Amino acid sequence: MTTPPSLSTANTDTIRECFPALQRKHNGYPVAYFDGPGGTQVPMMVTDAMVNYMLNHNANTHWAFPSSQETDQILKQARTISAEFLNCDPSEIVFGQNMTTLTFHLARSLGRQWQKGDEIIVTDLDHHANIDPWIDLSREHGYVIRSATFNLDTGQLNHSEIEKLITSRTRLIAIGAASNALGTVNDVKAITTLAQKNGITTFVDGVAYAPHILSDVHELGCDFYACSPYKFYGPHAGILYGTKRLLEHLNAPRLQPAGSNGSERLETGTLSHEAITGSAAAIQFLASLSDGSTVRESLKLTFESLHDRSQRLITLLWQELQTINHIRCYGPPPSEERIPTISFSLDQITSEDVCRKLSCLGLFLSHGDFYASTVVKNLNVEGLIRVGISCYSTVEEVERLIDKIHQIARSY
Repeated sequence: MTTPPSLSTANTDTIRECFPALQRKHNGYPVAYFDGPGGTQVPMMVTDAMVNYMLNHNANTHWAFPSSQETDQILKQARTISAEFLNCDPSEIVFGQNMTTLTFHLARSLGRQWQKGDEIIVTDLDHHANIDPWIDLSREHGYVIRSATFNLDTGQLNHSEIEKLITSRTRLIAIGAASNALGTVNDVKAITTLAQKNGITTFVDGVAYAPHILSDVHELGCDFYACSPYKFYGPHAGILYGTKRLLEHLNAPRLQPAGSNGSERLETGTLSHEAITGSAAAIQFLASLSDGSTVRESLKLTFESLHDRSQRLITLLWQELQTINHIRCYGPPPSEERIPTISFSLDQITSEDVCRKLSCLGLFLSHGDFYASTVVKNLNVEGLIRVGISCYSTVEEVERLIDKIHQIARSY
């Protein structure tokens, strides 16, 4: 078995050299990007692939001339690489503009098969891209929405509620694999197992999960799974997995002459070929950080190494934040399974004001509700300050952030 790389300081420096954005300075300070949960920076390997496609292969698909045939091959390869990333068959990969658009489109397709009074289970812990498409669908067709709550103290989903919410009319359970606001990792396997026993379709929002834990849709046991390449060093795009059994029979809104086999049923109109090319390059970038015998094995090694390093950084941050007066951290501690995303609030200061002050010091963090507005409402806070660890984050950046948060807290 190949030993995972340690991603030592030297290796981290090598990774950082791939990202031109890390050379940026703001007010004389080197910029530290902690906004990865909202969108990571992009390595040159990705932008080079996109530029190469646009300049040398740009065409629409399925025609007889060379650049069209090259585009077909590039998209086929991107589908294969994306399937390696999620551990599924290439025919089960759907490309789209983003996770939200794909979810709305899928919801509309699934909803055509149900009856008025059928039920959909969502959770209060989710990003609203995995809540509102189902609510919107319910308004159109008279479906019933039931929502599972989460523990306000631990940020963990009340899994037992989901079983209690299931009835003979339940048609779908929509759940996030990880919380984009609190960093919580949900026990998706337990929920999909429960769903399978009751003949219920499952949709998993993997947007916050996929950048940090290598996804295996078959191991998770879900019917659908969506993620966003721009959260793992790619361009703005969306990837949806759908089990072949369901994709082939979806009653999707589509043009009559359009392809109808497998993933084609949900790919509406001409896609962003350059974004798909960049998405595949982002996965290849992650695989290139390790030396496995296959793309999938390389990805496993990379994710294991990045997890070890991010765990150390997030533990340091969590422990230090606990020592600062007037700060409250949310979600499970690093001793529990979580992604390297921590949110906190500072008494008497809005999340925007804190982030604005940190921004002046070259520390870029996101604030507010991050479209997880039900989470913020239930926590009864104005907004959250969110810190995300990415592959290019360093101990020095985390220590610098901690020092500046100390300074801001002492000033109030």
